[in-house]
Amino acid sequence: MAQFNLYQEEFHPSPVMHIWLEFKRSHFALIGSAILLLFCAIAILAPLLAPYDPNVQNTNTILLPPAWEGNGSISHIFGTDALGRDVFSRTLYGCRVTFGSSIFLVLIAATIGVALGTFAGINKGIKSSILNHLLDSLMAVPTLLIAIIIVAILGTGLWNSMWAIILALIPQFVHQTRTFVREEMKKDYILLDKLDGAGSTRIFWSSILPSMFELLVVQSTLALSVAIIDISALGFLNLGAQSPVVELGASLSQSLEVAYSAPWLVALPGFCIFLMVLSINIVGEGLRNALRNRLIH
Repeated sequence: MAQFNLYQEEFHPSPVMHIWLEFKRSHFALIGSAILLLFCAIAILAPLLAPYDPNVQNTNTILLPPAWEGNGSISHIFGTDALGRDVFSRTLYGCRVTFGSSIFLVLIAATIGVALGTFAGINKGIKSSILNHLLDSLMAVPTLLIAIIIVAILGTGLWNSMWAIILALIPQFVHQTRTFVREEMKKDYILLDKLDGAGSTRIFWSSILPSMFELLVVQSTLALSVAIIDISALGFLNLGAQSPVVELGASLSQSLEVAYSAPWLVALPGFCIFLMVLSINIVGEGLRNALRNRLIH
């Protein structure tokens, strides 16, 4: 039965609600967001979910197979590694380090990159020109190679690898923001703001930033995928997280020696990395389509 409406008013959803209504039309986007929320929960609750300390060794349970195999044990769902450490606990902590640190460094890179890109896009002159040419040259170098060079200078370790990836991602945000701001500065509504007496700061916060949301969503999801892959790659090359810190790339590297006798030690970290990157890309594509459809309607 239809609900009685005294005033016969039409329902006009808010911008956020409109984005959600468009986003949930895609089943793949909802599945990707559920997986992404699962990794977020793991990053927050890993110490509560892990049944064992990830670094505790037990010589009585070395290379124990997963619980679904004949020789497996329910006390170690994903089995144990070559030192008798619980693989399920190490996987949870590895997801926490890899995923959590990636979100942290992308937030920092986005903040710095958007600020520098806005400065380069709004201002003109020799300072802006030098910044543009310098960042354009850095754009030609892969982020992983830049991160390896910076880690070689700063030294190995998780924090050094994170700062290296931040410095490698900043040019990506600066380039996209600078291009967007330059295009927006040519439009009529910006000219009206200038004629109204608005300064650069007010123009950015009230006019440019709200229009930049789609760009930031797309660029942030892409950067998050790159950050996860780069952190895992540096850990795999023994340039990133060092023991006793548990990280998926480092765990993958440590398991190569027993890959033939215990393939689950390689498959589980690799599958988690793949699932992270896939879910982030699916959610990013769903948000981009939702934003685009909202603007069309």
